[in-house]
Amino acid sequence: MRQRGAGGRLRVAGWVLVPLGLVLVLGSTGYFFARHQGVTIQGESMEPTYRQGEHLVVEHIGADEIRRGDVVLVRVPGRYEGAPVLRRVIGTGGDHVESDGDRVTVNGRPVDEPYVRRNEFTPAAAPYDVTVPNGRLFLLGDNRGNSNDSRFSLDEQSGSVAASGVLGRVPDGFVVPPVLLTVGGLGIVLAVVGAGLGISGYTARRPLAAAQPWPAV
Repeated sequence: MRQRGAGGRLRVAGWVLVPLGLVLVLGSTGYFFARHQGVTIQGESMEPTYRQGEHLVVEHIGADEIRRGDVVLVRVPGRYEGAPVLRRVIGTGGDHVESDGDRVTVNGRPVDEPYVRRNEFTPAAAPYDVTVPNGRLFLLGDNRGNSNDSRFSLDEQSGSVAASGVLGRVPDGFVVPPVLLTVGGLGIVLAVVGAGLGISGYTARRPLAAAQPWPAV
C-alpha cells in the first residue's frame, strides 16, 4: 500500500508541474513575440549599419518612446509601395534640422554620425533647412548616397512622417530580456521534472511480478 500511495503522490506532482511549466514557457514565449518581430533588410539604405539580407529583431514601442538616433521600422502611407522600411530618426516634433548637403545639425548643434557611409563616390546632396511638425519625425538612411528618405519629400510637411507610423525600433546590442529567460527556463525545468515524476509514479503503480519457483528436478 505504501508503494501505491507513493506512486499516486508522484503522479499528482507530475500533473501539477507539467502544466505549470508549459504555462510559463508558452507565456514567456508569447510575451516575447507580442513585443518583438523579425525583419529582413531588403535594400541598401541603412548600409553600412545594416546590410541587405541581414535579419534583425524589432521591438514594438509607442510613439512617445521614440528618440533621436533610433533606427525605426516605419510604414509611410503613399511611400515605398506601402512596405515598411528602416530609417534613422534625425529629428522629432519641433526640431530644427539643417544640412549643407553633407553635415547635419539639429537645433543648431552638429550631429555626430559615425554610422553614415561617406566616400568620394557619394554624390553631393541638396541642402535643406526644415522644422519638424509636432507628432512627426525627420528620417534619413545611413547610406546617404542611396537612400530614399525625408530629403526627397521636403514639400510634404518638411519631409517628415507621422510618429504613429512607427512599428518598432531596432534595439542596440539586442539580447533576450533576462526575466523572460528565467521564466522560460524555470518552465522547462518544471515540465521536465514533472514528466519524470509522472513516469516514476506510473512505474511505481505496477505490481512486481511474482517470482517463479525453480522447476522440480
